[in-house]
Amino acid sequence: MVLKDSAQEHDKDVHGFTQSKFLAVKEGLEREVDVEPAKPIFPGGKQVKHVVSGGVAGALSRTCVSPLERVKILLQIQVKDPKFSGVGATLIKIGREEGLKGYFKGNGTNVLRIIPYSAVQFASYEEFKKLLKVSEDLQYQTPLRRLVAGGLAGTTSVIATYPLDLVRTRLAAQCEGAERRYRNILHAFQTILKDEGGLISGCLYKGLPPTVMGIAPYIGLNFAVYETLKDFVLGHLIVRARGAELKRMDKDRELPVMVRLICGGLAGGISQTVTYPLDVVRRRMQMKGISGDLFAYTSTKHAFTTIVQVEGVKGLYKGMWPNLLKVAPLVGIQFVTYEITKAFLYGQGLQLPWR
Repeated sequence: MVLKDSAQEHDKDVHGFTQSKFLAVKEGLEREVDVEPAKPIFPGGKQVKHVVSGGVAGALSRTCVSPLERVKILLQIQVKDPKFSGVGATLIKIGREEGLKGYFKGNGTNVLRIIPYSAVQFASYEEFKKLLKVSEDLQYQTPLRRLVAGGLAGTTSVIATYPLDLVRTRLAAQCEGAERRYRNILHAFQTILKDEGGLISGCLYKGLPPTVMGIAPYIGLNFAVYETLKDFVLGHLIVRARGAELKRMDKDRELPVMVRLICGGLAGGISQTVTYPLDVVRRRMQMKGISGDLFAYTSTKHAFTTIVQVEGVKGLYKGMWPNLLKVAPLVGIQFVTYEITKAFLYGQGLQLPWR
């Protein structure tokens, strides 16, 4: 009798639902695209759909926040006699000196990089989830498993596309009126390879260690926090849903777009704040070879200690404000675009959850 009561207590949910019933209902609501429909709108297997959806999500989200990305990079790389101060002032200065195109300088390279980067990231996340058995049983969808799956996905994608990220940083750092070392993407690649040691020297991978160190927890936290927040909100909606409301949720099988955007924004803000110093170190190390002795770092550790000694701890957070302004819409748009595009490619149509 004691054992029976104990088991019932363990299965009880504080809102009146048993754990088993809650998981069963939640699994039914979230089983959106795990099963192939009879006539998918896009050919190819699941992996192909995940790759395409990830690429679309990356391109759209990055283009939307390109002006703030440019501001962040300009603030990050300045040390002495800063030319830019503050987000608003920098945005105005770019517009006055370079026009509208100035806000999107380096974005072409960024989109070329982010399409394969985001495609690999989302597709590999889906695969790592299977490998870690995250999606086989809802009881095993713990934040830690999601964190590990996301970290592995982030590492895979950044290694595959890092040279484009380095070139994008070099192009975005060029300002009007100053000597323009690189004319375009191809010229940047040629110049870097010619002047900095060639392909075998690893010049296209400068700053990779701090990048991997920062990307793994950043992407891992993004996925873990986003999915956990969705679970939390979904759980509360299930508990409060009654009658027709529950049927409507079951039909849409999605949280409203605004809810998911907020979840994505919170996830991006938390993960970026935790890993931002590594992003600063990464950008500085990527600039080695064009900034003289200002960025003469010999290692990731040396970069950290030098920045703190010369600029103080605040030097590790340069450009963080515009980055946080960028991250919220970026991560939210990226997750929502991925989910909507994936559902569309699986033949579920462009259903808007708030309808």
